[in-house]
Amino acid sequence: MPHSAAAFRPSPALDVAVIAREAFAASVFETLRADSADGRGVTRTSYMAGEQRAHDRIAALARDLGLAVSVDAAGNLAARFAGGRPDLPAWIVGSHLDSVHIGGNFDGAAGVIAGLTVIAAMIDAGIRPERDIVLMAFRAEESSTWFVGCHGGHLGSRAALGLLWEGELDSAIHVATGRPLRAMMSEAGFDPARIEAGPPILSPADYAGYVELHIEQGPILEHRAIPVGIVTGIRGAYRARNARALGAWSHSGAVPHEYRQDAVFAMADLVMALDGEWARRRAGGEDLVVTVGKFATEADRHSLTKVPGQVDFALDIRSQSRATLDGMEAFLRDQARRIEAQRGVVFTLDPFDRSMPSLMAPELVSALQAGAEGLGIPVLTMASGGGHDAQDFADAGIPAAMIFVRNDKGSHNPDEAMEIADFMQATRVLANVLSGVAGVE
Repeated sequence: MPHSAAAFRPSPALDVAVIAREAFAASVFETLRADSADGRGVTRTSYMAGEQRAHDRIAALARDLGLAVSVDAAGNLAARFAGGRPDLPAWIVGSHLDSVHIGGNFDGAAGVIAGLTVIAAMIDAGIRPERDIVLMAFRAEESSTWFVGCHGGHLGSRAALGLLWEGELDSAIHVATGRPLRAMMSEAGFDPARIEAGPPILSPADYAGYVELHIEQGPILEHRAIPVGIVTGIRGAYRARNARALGAWSHSGAVPHEYRQDAVFAMADLVMALDGEWARRRAGGEDLVVTVGKFATEADRHSLTKVPGQVDFALDIRSQSRATLDGMEAFLRDQARRIEAQRGVVFTLDPFDRSMPSLMAPELVSALQAGAEGLGIPVLTMASGGGHDAQDFADAGIPAAMIFVRNDKGSHNPDEAMEIADFMQATRVLANVLSGVAGVE
């Protein structure tokens, strides 16, 4: 696989062909929006009609281009652009097509449409790569929205890569139906028994790498006026999903400070300690984000005249560095013990979930940077705070890379505001790296 900057010199013919496909890409976005508009945003529910309509649209467009279209046992869509050397490991490009409830039109879909646009441009330019390029649209990436119970997220890509946990087909429960993942797959016409039996549908022996384009889900590119980001790694997450501070309910006027076991003040101490440690580590150059995503007293018990005896909360700590994550967990537990002694409360933090960081392949990061520079497109190297299918490829031992597109108003909301001009800049970078790794002369 070529990795030198010279091997990724822009192909003028391909670049012109990509630029000429802007109207095509815009029309696909609008078609998907029309298919899934819910009056407030778009909703493409995993393993249900909204996601399926999007898959059917992309499959039809891929067939129109002459690609070989197939659907695997998990329902993931694959459209293969045949290269000259089918004996060589192929490259995968793609993302997901489901959305969150009342979400935006670009999260996930941008990566699938970008891959389709690049392949269409290669065909337009009469370019045939040496290696096959497989466009994939994965199911159920938005698993945290559509599934509860015990699951590891990104159910479609992890199913294809052989990364589902034992029992996960039954322990992941769909929020819209109350049925497990196994039943949702079966009722949609797919084959969970094949996934369970193995071997993995996507094997590292058959694929040279994976490249995913995705909208940025935060404000960094927008604030820095840069259209494209190159992702260096996807942050791991250490999470207390159902944590609690338990003190004692008492009268707000009758109990003095020294006798209280106030769960809210205890939580305030913990939150401020975490914020201070976050600031200290950031000042030292560490990659870190900390979120207290839930913070609630009991609605049926709390009152203006009660000292609160219980706070339920959720904590999400993310970093590209496992050492940072481990350090923050140790700090959290130390501070909890300190505050317990001072405030007379008890913290429950376990079960404590840990997902490890996933680094993008350094040679692909370098290739994306070199290609963008050759095209004259400004880019920023950055971490991904959100999880993506790319991390599952990296975890499975398949080299992975990600490109971010500037996107105002964040994601997971109907106000996503990716500009088609920015999308096309990122798609040009994608085309450049695919032409290099897939062996286009």
